[in-house]
Amino acid sequence: MNRDMLRDDQWERIKDLLPGKSIDCGVIAGNNRLFLEAVLWIARTSSPWRDLPERFGKWHSVYVRYDRWSKSGVWAGLAEAVAANPDFECLFVDGSIVRVHQHGAGEKKNAKSKLSDAAGAA
Repeated sequence: MNRDMLRDDQWERIKDLLPGKSIDCGVIAGNNRLFLEAVLWIARTSSPWRDLPERFGKWHSVYVRYDRWSKSGVWAGLAEAVAANPDFECLFVDGSIVRVHQHGAGEKKNAKSKLSDAAGAA
């Protein structure tokens, strides 16, 4: 299975939620499926946009379209729509939604006292 591709059933579930369809006003999107797979590749690999493989098109064009969809609320609408039918097959978690436990952040509470004890013993 190719992990950076949407399955046909996944695509069928979301394709009508995306802008740029022939029934929409304005410009018809080039290839929403390829574009969405490019964004998923970036999300899955955490790579910079410049490292987007050529098969997805020019990285800058993909980024500009991603940014335009972000500003117009397309991603939020898509997330809301698919949240109604979760299958938890894939879950993205990053630092913007998960806080570090107090013991996982910064210096240990007793680190200074241990250092001063060691210095005093020498």
